[in-house]
Amino acid sequence: MRKPSSDIERRKRRRRRRIQVVIIYTAIAVGLAWFFESQATTTVIFVRHAEKAAMPADNPGLSAAGQRRAAELKRQLVDADVVAGVDAVYSTPFRRTEETARAIADALDLPLNSYDAADTEAIMENIVKVHKGQVILVVGHSNTLPALMGNMGASKRVPAIAEDEYDNIYIVSIPWFGKTKTIRLRYGEPYIP
Repeated sequence: MRKPSSDIERRKRRRRRRIQVVIIYTAIAVGLAWFFESQATTTVIFVRHAEKAAMPADNPGLSAAGQRRAAELKRQLVDADVVAGVDAVYSTPFRRTEETARAIADALDLPLNSYDAADTEAIMENIVKVHKGQVILVVGHSNTLPALMGNMGASKRVPAIAEDEYDNIYIVSIPWFGKTKTIRLRYGEPYIP
């Protein structure tokens, strides 16, 4: 006995609705996955340049102690992110900051991006926008790092960095939602006040 055409039509409509529901749920799931991936946490690692040489006075490179510290920084950060490592490296255009950052940039086959330490707001805004969800190393100076971190929404209570203090690593974690966190670690030869 044949089923009435209305029963067959009803089954076809149910099947179409099920397919539509599956397609809608799949689209929502893909959209949410894309949204949360695009809103990933950005991590910025700040360090001061390593120990500088005494000469030349206007733009010194690293001393022997500074070269050892830069090598230790490279050892610490080359595998900082267990998935991919540091994604970008920024440095001011001075020899001491470039030499500190170059070892890591070269080890990871990354370009060394230069920034103007006098324009802290613009560089931090650019870093967060361009490198969203990545791990970025920023090498700066004792008098610029607190302002750089402050412009990212990090802790305003970063202590002043002494003239001969080179062992700080500041890790600023910027989530897509929630509070920015600041962590201070030490590396290499310890600073003794």
